[in-house]
Amino acid sequence: MEKSEGRQTGKKVVAVVGGGLVGALNACYFAKRGFNVHVYESREDIRKAKIVKGRSINLALSHRGRQALKRVGMEDKIISKGIPMHARMIHSLSGKQSPIPYGKKGQVNHTALRVSDFFISALLERTDGSKDQIHADLIVGCDGAFSAIRKQFLRRSRFNYSQTYIPHGYMELTMPPINGEFAMKPNYLHIWPRNTFMMIALPNLDKTFTCTLFMPFEDFEKITTGDEVIQFFQNYFPDTIPLIGAEALKKDYFRLPAQAMVSVKCTPYHIGEKCVLMGDAAHAVVPFYGQGMNAGFEDCIVFDELMEQFNEDFSAVLPEYTKVRVPDDHAIADLAMYNYVEVNNVLHFFLPKTIIPLYTMVTFTRIPYHQAVERWHWQNKVNILYFMHYVIVLSGNLTSWLCLYNICVY
Repeated sequence: MEKSEGRQTGKKVVAVVGGGLVGALNACYFAKRGFNVHVYESREDIRKAKIVKGRSINLALSHRGRQALKRVGMEDKIISKGIPMHARMIHSLSGKQSPIPYGKKGQVNHTALRVSDFFISALLERTDGSKDQIHADLIVGCDGAFSAIRKQFLRRSRFNYSQTYIPHGYMELTMPPINGEFAMKPNYLHIWPRNTFMMIALPNLDKTFTCTLFMPFEDFEKITTGDEVIQFFQNYFPDTIPLIGAEALKKDYFRLPAQAMVSVKCTPYHIGEKCVLMGDAAHAVVPFYGQGMNAGFEDCIVFDELMEQFNEDFSAVLPEYTKVRVPDDHAIADLAMYNYVEVNNVLHFFLPKTIIPLYTMVTFTRIPYHQAVERWHWQNKVNILYFMHYVIVLSGNLTSWLCLYNICVY
């Protein structure tokens, strides 16, 4: 069966492959511009499904993602379905809780292809075995970290691709409400840092918390019985046992095996003027910066800004999108890896207008990711100079201080 309705109306046809977060938002952007948009998704409609199969992980919506939603009039509706996160809450082994703000006051997180001269032809196979032949002026691959669209890019020369699995996996556990209320303070990202592993908890609208345990696979594999689960939590997360429940903990731990986390980089993101990759299909990242969804949403707004700049000329927009976006997406992939062991920037408290924490630049601004990394490297040099200056002042060595001051000014 051939699909070509858009050609009969004179509108360009855009086929969005993947109906997840980035695919759905992309469809809104293209539809707003008047394109004839078709969205293709292999899974059933989760709004109608009685049981939703697949993996999950809680999501943090921050500035970049909100700006992308705002542009299509969706920000307020989405925000109303989330819970604001004002700060992190660090849980020590002794049970002490210490809040650490994200940034300044008001900065809050919210939880088969072939190209022809005239059109792209994609062959889509349905679950019942039937096939659809679709024609489109542009195919947008938003089909995730294991993208079928991206696999076709691998057949082409000069396409660079890499993927890295980290040694850690993740497992989700549920912390139920207590007497109909949240078991912990809800407006925080709760974190239990424990050297080579950690657990986090994020609140849900039904008053539960989703707890995510990040740990090396070899440690997951050492725990084979319910009693070992309880002993492990007693050693490292004792305050969570009465909140999750010992029996529920034993059951949840073995419900699903620990899931893998992969980081994907590739370039270019486009083929001619006919196909482009976005979201995890272009740049899957590990979740330790909370930027996977936000980076994917920012793909949409960046592409739309280029559509405006180049008058919707795909031949100009697609190569420019690769040029602009690849450095940023590679940067956030690296930042996500780095942030697993977060470095606190003390200087921000002394020089708030000059020294901006890396996390603040990434999460609460739209400073391009690669520029955030460049500024972060510069700030690290300033950190060294500043603390040298601080030590010299305390020692009363005025001559050395003046020399250092000249270096700093330069």
